[in-house]
Amino acid sequence: MTLDELKRLDPKKIGSWPILPKLSVLLIVLLLIVFASYWFDWQNQIEQIDVEKQKEERLRTAFLDKKKVAIDLPAYRKQLDDIEKQFGALLKQLPSKSEMDALLTDINQAGLGRGLQFELFRPGAESARDFYAELPITIKITGNYHDIGAFASDIGKLSRIVTLNDIALSSVKDGLVMDATAKTFRYLDEAEIAQQRKAAAAKSRPAAAKK
Repeated sequence: MTLDELKRLDPKKIGSWPILPKLSVLLIVLLLIVFASYWFDWQNQIEQIDVEKQKEERLRTAFLDKKKVAIDLPAYRKQLDDIEKQFGALLKQLPSKSEMDALLTDINQAGLGRGLQFELFRPGAESARDFYAELPITIKITGNYHDIGAFASDIGKLSRIVTLNDIALSSVKDGLVMDATAKTFRYLDEAEIAQQRKAAAAKSRPAAAKK
């Protein structure tokens, strides 16, 4: 069909047009309908579908994570039981308040038993932590190298936890002098823990009020 024949087509009589122009017009109308549908309706639906797909993916990931936790739950419970047992064993190595005097005596006897001479044995002030208190003891002992080393080994073998810190050795005429800070620990009783929490809460209140 030529251009002149197309110009002679009457838009009011589309039904009498040849088949090719009819199909062309139908195709154009169809494309316009599809474009209008996409612009005014389908576009929002497609965006919503994308949002729902992302939501589905997040839910699927969360489900798989929870499923994995559920499968591993017996192992987690066993691990928690093991940790509680280990914690209990460590806690038993911390003396109570009433046992501290006996522990200080054990430390002193560990030095005297090795023939060491205490120039200084001065317990300091306790500092409380979450569930235990730390007691530093400033010590100064005189003896030979072997006996001081054996004393340090004996301290590590005590049934209660005692550590030697800030160790300094110096030579004297009769042997060596060791200056150190021995630290021992005790667990807080329930009343002391409650007091600790009360004090921590009191400190946090002014900070919260300022905000």
